[in-house]
Parts: sequence; structure tokens; C-alpha cells
Amino acid sequence: MEALDEEQVLALIVQIKDWQVNHGSLLKLIRRESVHSSVAHPVGVAVVPSAFPRSHFQHALDLQQTYNELYCAVAEDAQWIGDTIRDLIPVEPLAAALWGIYEAAAAAGPVQHISAGIFRSDYMLHRGQASATTLKQVEFNAFSCSGAAHANKVADMHRYLTRTGAYRARGDDTDSIDLASLPQNKNIRSLAACLATAHAAYGPRKCPQATHTAVLFVVQPYNFNIADERPIEYALWEQETPVPTYRLDFGPEVLEHTWLTASRELLFHPPWLGLKAPVEISVVYMRAGYEAREYNAIGWEARLQLEKSAAIKCPSLLSHLSTFKKVQQALTIPGTLERFLQDDKAAAVRETFVSVFPLDNSEAGTHAQQLATDPERSEGYILKPSLEGGGHNIFGSAIPGFLASIPQSTWSSYVLMERIDSPHGMNILMGPAGVEGGEVVSELGVLGSCLWRAPDAPGSQYTLLSNSVAGWTFKTKHADIDEMSVVKGFGCFDTPHLVGDTNVQ
Repeated sequence: MEALDEEQVLALIVQIKDWQVNHGSLLKLIRRESVHSSVAHPVGVAVVPSAFPRSHFQHALDLQQTYNELYCAVAEDAQWIGDTIRDLIPVEPLAAALWGIYEAAAAAGPVQHISAGIFRSDYMLHRGQASATTLKQVEFNAFSCSGAAHANKVADMHRYLTRTGAYRARGDDTDSIDLASLPQNKNIRSLAACLATAHAAYGPRKCPQATHTAVLFVVQPYNFNIADERPIEYALWEQETPVPTYRLDFGPEVLEHTWLTASRELLFHPPWLGLKAPVEISVVYMRAGYEAREYNAIGWEARLQLEKSAAIKCPSLLSHLSTFKKVQQALTIPGTLERFLQDDKAAAVRETFVSVFPLDNSEAGTHAQQLATDPERSEGYILKPSLEGGGHNIFGSAIPGFLASIPQSTWSSYVLMERIDSPHGMNILMGPAGVEGGEVVSELGVLGSCLWRAPDAPGSQYTLLSNSVAGWTFKTKHADIDEMSVVKGFGCFDTPHLVGDTNVQ
């Protein structure tokens, strides 16, 4: 980046803007659109791909299938999940809602034994002893993993710019970035393939009244992030054998336009499709239901109807619950991973963990409270709630004051996580605040997709039907900003420029 002069950077910015408009690398501004227009702004992006060690990138990819296995096993252990989040339920409304819906669905008995998972494990580099870097997990996402389509498009953009020579310093005959050092990204195709595999596993329609089977995207109303969702939907329709795919807003429309047969097939018949008969839903892909406010009486019944149905869920409620930070913390307790994985796999996963503590009345919780309420010692930690989407964390010296401002009875809804000391790079970021260069920090997310069958009997193992690395996301933020969420304006999508370990300090 240092070799590019101001004129070259300005030319890059123009090219990036044009690419984003032409390829839908955008966020929709819902409240400003009219009948004849749709207003959007570009998603935040890095101007130049950021350096990242090739060995750590490959290591993260190599771990993903093991992480898929881990979270499939967790999602099939209702007893362990219930015990893990028991203290969370009285103080966290989202946990209470999801667990209540799970119990109501479980009481009705299962009619679908196959589940689908689209997961994302997020990592940052950590500076250890002698400045050596290791790969450490930030969090694991098992519900409505976003950013896949955006990351796909931004990787394509950076590879295109590299092909054109846009990163070549003036007067230099060689490229500063080699195309081979920018990994290809096929997220859209991979996630569509996961849902198509689940659709095929469901099999032919069971209800004689239905015209055909289809995948149903359950989405948030007035969705600004459609450019991250729609490409997966389009890719399903574009399969060699098209997979019919429809969208439905979470909440009242679920109860208005879907219903269960006596054998609990999920039928869907919206008036805007113009079909004479309903569609039988094979797979429910959740892209809504992140927040407690979505689970009023109608939202509660809507999610229960989906969960009780014979459709394959992506994810199931137990899989959704496994994404809570309390579960991530519980998995760091010595000996816990061995409940779900063989010893060698458990050891490989454990190497990616940093310390994560509960804030309850246990011995570890008491220790964590002492750390969290100390203005100096808290500097090395992050306070995390069980909420999705970023923007909710409390960092460093702000932790004691925040805890003092809320009832101590609610502290157990948080976990205290050791702060990752990530090396800084240099880049120029284009985001809502404008174009600005400086020191940056990056985060690698690895996407996994899987399909599994529940155990046939108590005490038996679940069966993995498919298990794949689906792709990756890469996000970069200014080093002086704590949060990483791109859609909330903190970070930018990026592409890793894969280099030797000694090239990242």
C-alpha cells in the first residue's frame, strides 16, 4: 500500500465504487425507497487486501470440519445445553424465549430427525511469547451467519483489481500482490449447495395437496441486508435442478401464510405467488429471530410452528441456543470438549481458545467478578452478552462502570473474555465515515456447512450426513475501534493477502 501514490489510490476508489454498484455490494436504505427507486449505500470495504499469514489461514480452514462436528454434537445434547444456560434463562429474555419454545416443541415429539447447519467460526491473530502469532477464536456463530455473500463479492473485487494491475506501484514491472496470494471465495455457491442438499434429504412431498417442495427463507421485515441473503436464494433457483425458494417475514406472516398438516408437514400458500395449491416446505432457513423483542406472543407461536414442523431446520432451536456466549464459555472448561469430541480433536480445538469466564457465583465467576470490577485488571478483557450481531460488547476499563450501572443479579447473563492482542497492519478503509488510512486489525471467519441425523436411541451417536468447509469471511477495522460489525459501520469487508508468517508483525 505504501508504494501507491495518491493518484493511484483515488483511481482505486473510483473503481471500487463502480464495482460495488454493478455487483450489488450494497446495504439497502429501507426508509428512503419509493415505488420507482431503491436507495442503497456501498458496504464498507478495504481498498487493498490486508496481509494475513497463509499458515494460519489454512489452519483455520482445516479446523472447520472438527468445529462442525463439535456443534452438531452440542446441538444434539439437550441436557447439557439446558444445564449450561439454566442460570441464563431468568435474566436473559432471548434465552428464556428460545428455551421455552424448544420445550413446547419437544413436548409435541419430533417428526424430523435431520438438521442442517451453516456455521461460522471467527478468529483473530494473537501475539504470544517472542512475538509469535497464534490463531485464537473470537466467537462461534451457529445461527443466521451473515456476511457470506458480501465476502464473496469483495474477494471477487480484489481479485479483479489485482488482474488489472491496480495495485502495481507506478514504474514497477511487477505486481505487489500476486493473484495466487488472494484465495478464491465461493461462499454463495457453497451455502446454496448446503441448503440444496438439505432439500434433497427431505425427499419428495408428503402432502398430496402440495404442488411441490421448496426452501423457505424466514427473514426480518424491512431488511436492509438483502444483498447478503438474496444471492443465496438466486443460486438455489439457478441449480442444475432448480430448488424452489421463497421468502417470508418472521412474525404474523408465518402464522398467516403457513400451517401444519395432521402429520406436521409445513405448507406455505402466499397470495402473491398465484398458485392454486400450497407448497410443502422442505427446509426452513432462519435469517430472523435474533432478538428477544421478536418473540412476542405472535413471534413465539411462529417459531414454535416452524420448529414443530417436518421441515429440516437450519438451524434447529438447540443449534440456535448453542451460539450463546455462555455455551462458548462452558466449552472452555477443562474436560468439557471431550464430552463431544475425540481427545486429539478436542486438543486441536482447545488450542484456539482464550480464557472465558462466567460472571456467576461459582469459584470461576467470583474470580471473574474481581477482574471485571478492577479498573486496571479489566483492561485485558471484554464483557460479552448473549446477543447477536456485534455492537453490544463492553471493553476494558469501561467494564467496571458498566457493571456498576446494572443490577448484580443480571451479571450472569454476561461472560468475561480475555482480550486478543492482534498485530496491526496498514490499510485504507472505505466506510460510512469516509475514506481513511491507518493502522488496522483483521478478523477471519471460516464458514462450515453440515447435515446430520439425530441419534436413533438414547445414548447413541448422531450421524453426519455431510460436513464441509463452505468458505470464509474477512473483515478489517481501524485499530482504535473496538467493534468489528460491518453492517453497523465499524469494520469493512476485506480479502486476506496470504503471506509468510514473518510478514505479519
